[in-house]
Amino acid sequence: MIDHVRPAQLSAWFATAPEGSMPLVLDVREPWELQTASVRADGFELVAIPMGELSARLAELNPARPTACLCHHGARSLRVAAFLDHHDFERVANITGGIDAWSHEADPGVPRY
Repeated sequence: MIDHVRPAQLSAWFATAPEGSMPLVLDVREPWELQTASVRADGFELVAIPMGELSARLAELNPARPTACLCHHGARSLRVAAFLDHHDFERVANITGGIDAWSHEADPGVPRY
């Protein structure tokens, strides 16, 4: 099942993770987007794998780890979350609104584009 989590709710979603598991934010945007705006890892690990490379790099991710997917507005990350869910990842979330919403709700220092 895919959870839908707003950036302002992400800490609460991470808090429901099993004890001892470091949550992951999987940023699926393109490299130029990462250069334009990026989030700061705080209480989670941040990994960037562009959506188009994910199937080839899937083995880099741990299916048992809580994983929240991030893109620009939430459409690509929702597709990636569905892909991960299909590949038996245990806890998957889409960060609804993407990095654009992150700028509004979690960190106004993140540039909008």
